[in-house]
Amino acid sequence: MSLKQKLMALGLSSAVALAGANLIAPAEAPNGEPILHTYLDPVDIITACLGHTGPELEINQFFSEQQCIEMFAKDLGKADRQLRRLTYPVQLTEGEHAAYLSLIYNFGAGNFQTSTLRKLLLRGERVAACHQLTDACGKHGCNGFVYARDIKLPGLVERRKKERKICLKDLYVEQNH
Repeated sequence: MSLKQKLMALGLSSAVALAGANLIAPAEAPNGEPILHTYLDPVDIITACLGHTGPELEINQFFSEQQCIEMFAKDLGKADRQLRRLTYPVQLTEGEHAAYLSLIYNFGAGNFQTSTLRKLLLRGERVAACHQLTDACGKHGCNGFVYARDIKLPGLVERRKKERKICLKDLYVEQNH
């Protein structure tokens, strides 16, 4: 059974499961396979499985694959509820939904809430909002979505490029930026 199928079996929508399996999981762990123990991420945050963080984690904890999938599903569900609340009343395309879900999962709803990206989205400037995912500076300023504790991380640069591409896919624009 694929990761997407496992997530859907735990009650996530097809769109959320697709984003989790195809965009978030590969960015959070090698080959998108859960890391079955706690580890320190690139900025020394205790993390487990597929990007799960929280005060309950301690170094040297171990988890089954099923526990990791369940944590991932719960985390995705929470991020999806936050995304829907913060983008209401905008009806997101599938691509926007996947990209912004990945961003919130990685950077948190608080950062999304105060972002220029969200302001642009709510003003109807959807293409400009998608372009905020990458580390470009322009008339809307610079974003920090590729930095963690003031360190520019190559993995985040690549993740943001993939998110931008997916974000733009349903907006019917020329995508050669």
